[in-house]
Amino acid sequence: MLSLDSLFSRQPAAMLGLDVSSSSVKLVELGQDRAGRLVLENCAIVPLERGWITDGNIEKFDEVADAVRRLIKKSGTKTRNVAMALPPSAVITKKIVLPGGMSDQELELQVETEASQYIPFPLDEVSLDFCIVGPTANASGDVEVLIAASRREKVQDIQGLAEASGLKPVIVDVESYASRLATSRIIANLPNKGVDSIVALFEVGAMTTSMQVIRNDEVLYDRDQAFGGAQLTQMIIRQYGFSQEEAESKKRTGELPDDYKTVILQPFIDSLVQEVARAMQFFFTSTTHNKVDMVMLAGGSASLPGLTAAVTQQTGFACVVVNPFEGMEISDNIRINKMEREAPSYLTSCGLALRRFLQ
Repeated sequence: MLSLDSLFSRQPAAMLGLDVSSSSVKLVELGQDRAGRLVLENCAIVPLERGWITDGNIEKFDEVADAVRRLIKKSGTKTRNVAMALPPSAVITKKIVLPGGMSDQELELQVETEASQYIPFPLDEVSLDFCIVGPTANASGDVEVLIAASRREKVQDIQGLAEASGLKPVIVDVESYASRLATSRIIANLPNKGVDSIVALFEVGAMTTSMQVIRNDEVLYDRDQAFGGAQLTQMIIRQYGFSQEEAESKKRTGELPDDYKTVILQPFIDSLVQEVARAMQFFFTSTTHNKVDMVMLAGGSASLPGLTAAVTQQTGFACVVVNPFEGMEISDNIRINKMEREAPSYLTSCGLALRRFLQ
């Protein structure tokens, strides 16, 4: 079993959400006021150099740990408990049905027996966890159980990164689960509180754009595409001769030559919209569905000017940029304009921070 508390652990004490991606490390800390409303206490982003993390693997451990330490200092937090996440590619998940009414020990033994059928590694090389989802649809007294497993070395890598940065890892989640948790707050604001709404969530990362189609917290379809914001950076470098660091900085601040919007930005947006439309077409042809109620965009490139309108024009579906802090109180130490500009990048780290309040 996991050496950490649990993949699905509940931690009521103060806790950070730490998202480690190929392009940056992001931190979110949430609290609650006396009325029970969520409060954004701290958030910060520190960029990583290209190649420090590749395909979810930490290639430059010391450099990434130093970046996390700078992130903690930048945020101003004193909290040390942290929730982190593994990429979906590093985690095997499987739903199984087991008889209800078993003791915790009986359930654990049964899960390990069942898991051995689905996991292509010896169980002693695996960090394994499970949670009861609820009764089965046929209400026969059986329960649906979600099993999650990862190679132990993957868990130890991010646990070691946290510890090297002065943090105490208490939850290991899955990135896609964390982003869905953060998105669920936004979906609940749709008509009828989002019940039965079909939402296509696109997270535009540096190297990959991931799609999850969600209905009532269930994933109907998911897909990753090798397209991301790093391609916009490379276009800027080729056009203007900037260094990697200069291009990333100027992309964030908008301090680019006058022809940037027409020569670089619009062609990139056109390509990104085509990727979104193609992914949605794959969803429609792979399932019985032929429409979605909303397209939601997250990630560093989600806020590009004109992107949501272009997605709506291309697909015919309403499109919004996800702000995971929507409806929250904002602490006085947060720079509002900067936070709002960067908010779509915090989706996964916000979902991890929300784990603190799950009972």
